[in-house]
Amino acid sequence: MAAAAGAQVSGLLGRSWLSSQPMSSGAHSGAHSEEGSDRLWKALTFFVALPGVGVSMLNVFLKSHHGEEERPEFVAYPYIRIRSKPFPWGDGNHTLSITLM
Repeated sequence: MAAAAGAQVSGLLGRSWLSSQPMSSGAHSGAHSEEGSDRLWKALTFFVALPGVGVSMLNVFLKSHHGEEERPEFVAYPYIRIRSKPFPWGDGNHTLSITLM
């Protein structure tokens, strides 16, 4: 199964780059191996990275148009938002992001 996948990728690249080159970075010798590396990264960009970005964008688009779901009502439990001293700005009860707005 792995050999079939390797054959498909090497077919995309136009030669048997995966079977002829070891995986270590010190094995690159000369312009021939650099050309194969360029082709590999170009193929990975077009066939893996760009479709992945497109699927992610579609996912966000569909989820944003799904509709707003109501949030549950906030319950101020006594153990939430405990402050031992006030904030050094404003009235001391609001965070800095609220104060700046």
